[in-house]
Amino acid sequence: MNDTVLNYVLVAWIIVAVAVFISLFFITAPYGRHFKRNSGPVIDGKLGWILMEMPAPLIFAVLFFSGIRVVSIVPVIFLAMWEIHYVDRALIYPFKLRISSKPLPLMILVAGLSFNIMNAFLNGKYLAINATKYSEVWFHDIRFLAGVAIFLLGFAVNRHSDYILYRIRITTQKEYGIPEDGFYRWVSCPNYLGEILIWIGWTIATWSPVAAAFSLWTIANLAPRARSHHHWYRQHFDDYPDERHALVPWLW
Repeated sequence: MNDTVLNYVLVAWIIVAVAVFISLFFITAPYGRHFKRNSGPVIDGKLGWILMEMPAPLIFAVLFFSGIRVVSIVPVIFLAMWEIHYVDRALIYPFKLRISSKPLPLMILVAGLSFNIMNAFLNGKYLAINATKYSEVWFHDIRFLAGVAIFLLGFAVNRHSDYILYRIRITTQKEYGIPEDGFYRWVSCPNYLGEILIWIGWTIATWSPVAAAFSLWTIANLAPRARSHHHWYRQHFDDYPDERHALVPWLW
């Protein structure tokens, strides 16, 4: 894939992300707490999640090891960042669902699978093609240092927030409750905020247009869903804190 083809693909990819962003403010994707019985054919939630997420670490790793001829520290760090997130998402997170695990509609599986294949291909291919850009000099670049720091902050917020939800399910034996700890003091979906920070950090660290498109996709998917979650909490819990926002503390 040459630069011209890549640019055309990226433009199309961004246009689709914008369309998804707009549509998700009107249509809530029917999985998890928003699952509906009339959502068409379904698959077991855990199995579906594994199938949906596994292409991301596999495709990225294949492209990395087959495309990079001279390995330096920076690309290896990028590989570790990507794999740490997606191996957790594909092989650890699904088994924490337990009580809250609901069937996954096949249409969500197909959509998520398609996205992960394309996204892993674009990011892995870009990294392999531009490997020489990420020499040891990049290791001291402020973009790399700031990006990795934001990535790690987002990772910590995301995983800690997931753990709080998991702890509620284990201790109360109920599907859902009002989370109180961590960033839940300020927003309804700090796990989504953390995920957005992860990929903004990735974008800054790699300084890549492909990564920027990924950040846009992450916001396009998670910002409307955070809004839907926020409304869901208010509908199901009369004592839900009024001062809590959907995604961004003190703002939205």
